Amino acid sequence: MPGMIVAPQPEAVEAGAAVLARGGNAIDAAIACAFVQGVVDPLMCGIGGFGSMQVFMPGRGVHEVLEFYARAPLAATADMWADKLQGQSRDGFAFLLEGGISEQGHLAVCTPGNVRGYAEALSRYGTLDWADAMAPAIAQARRGTMVRPHMHWFWSQDQGGSGQVNTANKLRLSETGRRVYFNPDGSALRPGQMLHNPDMARTLERLAAGGPELFYHGELAEQISADFRAKGGLIGMEDLAAYRLSVVAPIWGSYRGHRISTTPPPASGLSMLQILHMLEHFDLAALGHNSAAHVRLLAEAMKRMTVDKDTHMGDPEYVDVPVERLISRDYAAEQADSIRRGERASVKRVDRSQRDTTHVSVVDRHGNCVALTHTLGSPSGAITEGLGFIYNGTMSRFDPRPGRAGSIAPGKRRSSSAAPTIVFAGDAPRIVIGAPGGSYIAPAVAQGIMNVVDFGMGMLEAVAAPRVVAVSDTIDVSNRVPLAVTDALEADGYATKRNPQGYAFAALHGIRVEGGRLDGGADPQRDGMAMRVD
Repeated sequence: MPGMIVAPQPEAVEAGAAVLARGGNAIDAAIACAFVQGVVDPLMCGIGGFGSMQVFMPGRGVHEVLEFYARAPLAATADMWADKLQGQSRDGFAFLLEGGISEQGHLAVCTPGNVRGYAEALSRYGTLDWADAMAPAIAQARRGTMVRPHMHWFWSQDQGGSGQVNTANKLRLSETGRRVYFNPDGSALRPGQMLHNPDMARTLERLAAGGPELFYHGELAEQISADFRAKGGLIGMEDLAAYRLSVVAPIWGSYRGHRISTTPPPASGLSMLQILHMLEHFDLAALGHNSAAHVRLLAEAMKRMTVDKDTHMGDPEYVDVPVERLISRDYAAEQADSIRRGERASVKRVDRSQRDTTHVSVVDRHGNCVALTHTLGSPSGAITEGLGFIYNGTMSRFDPRPGRAGSIAPGKRRSSSAAPTIVFAGDAPRIVIGAPGGSYIAPAVAQGIMNVVDFGMGMLEAVAAPRVVAVSDTIDVSNRVPLAVTDALEADGYATKRNPQGYAFAALHGIRVEGGRLDGGADPQRDGMAMRVD
């Protein structure tokens, strides 16, 4: 069987494909790709971020989830921002505080896990050495990056209406940000212009030569700690030295005879499975894809999932997440019966009037599979002068109200929206899939799987089909969903909101395996591609 890699950035896909072509395995390709993604999409991911990856290696009998999530600073406390809460984003992704203090600057940063995660993946499952895996990223950083349409859209969008801090304003916080991401006249770089970040190239070279411990114990750690101390941040040498990841078993569900493995809490594979388990009680194919009846069922399942996520989701090292009950067949049947009776769920947010993540799916010639989702959560805009990379801004994901599943605690992992997933037909992988997109990831991955299983779509068609989401009391729809559908939903009493984008709500990237043939799809929302390696 040939190999295949798919991701939102062509340069990163090419780097991963080159690794497969010279005999590297799926894990090698995924990590080489991930390092390049941090260079060519630096607001989505990078060494200042975190993530998780599902690894399936049938020849070695390995099937695990490597978790390298960001952790709250050890100096954080549950009530540190209890009096700062102003609201919540409509999708539930971020809590909005006075002055945007949990979204921007050094206070917004959790301890990064990507460097530790990439290193552990290579040593545990890969064949490349550390410096070899980093070489494509260093070469790319030296070459520079062409600004792509989605990159420009992301950092130029106006989020003022939502109460969130604009990305462009975050990028203007540091001298590096102003120098790297803007023209001399103060305008943001435009599609087709080249982005040059020599500081990042030098940092990657130092990290390649010194090894991953340089980031957590060595001179890079000292620079990071000194910068946070000077800028009033909470991350220090103790946080970096104490950082630890985890290796866990995936959680399992099923859908129409397919077994599905995905990521456990604090990630959102649980939420994705809930949607599928509820909707398995309905004959979706008979309704027609994105018909009003289909969309209504999707919306009601998504709202019920969201209520559970807001109530229960947190770091299982700190709170009890009732995973078995939430993905149980009995619970799904109860929810399906409620939907069938016409009952409507309601999602409550804190009273007040697209997230930055990326993904890579890989299958190699040996049948090894990797689904890796890694992210900055959202860019904080904080950049240590001379280092070049942006730190994550994930403190905004914690609930500033004490006593809740998602409340702040020292060293706690923030809840992750990621859901890197593998769907099996019998014992053989059929779909390897995941997405960036914050609170929209679980609904999007569920729809991608349904598009293949229920509607017989190929992978590209499945990831490109118009999607809907309902993580609030409004049903958000892609602009390619017919007006007649939203008219019918509104006539039935549903609130709908049409997204101006034709390709909206997370960005699915997947590979379908059919009879030894690989079928890849990169969501047209982003600028990526699938590449086959014979």
